[in-house]
Amino acid sequence: MAQVTIYARRECIKARRNAISDAIHGAIMSALAYPAEKRFHRFIALDAEDFIYPEDRGENYTIVEISMFEGRSESAKRALIEELFARFDTGAGIPPQSVEITITETPRVNWGIRGRNGADLALGYSVDV
Repeated sequence: MAQVTIYARRECIKARRNAISDAIHGAIMSALAYPAEKRFHRFIALDAEDFIYPEDRGENYTIVEISMFEGRSESAKRALIEELFARFDTGAGIPPQSVEITITETPRVNWGIRGRNGADLALGYSVDV
């Protein structure tokens, strides 16, 4: 399971929402062997005065927060971050300098999904990649 929250200026999200979503989902499918139908993205569009960051990040500065079940290897998480930077650059036109990524992992037992505890779900895909 992976939930993704994307923070950026309103103008950036408006112009690039689909490209950003495709970049993220493509990276997650590639690096984590994630199913195509499992896309969970939330966009938080911020007004310029509500999003303060260093000037060298550019007007398309974007923060990507990924919350997922624990179990992925360090190499899978490194591959995910590398894929995200590459796909943001080529697919969404946002250079790596303007993207920051955090991954937070929690035990499946800490999730509630479709009326069940995450530890009791049959996922249909592996988190041990």
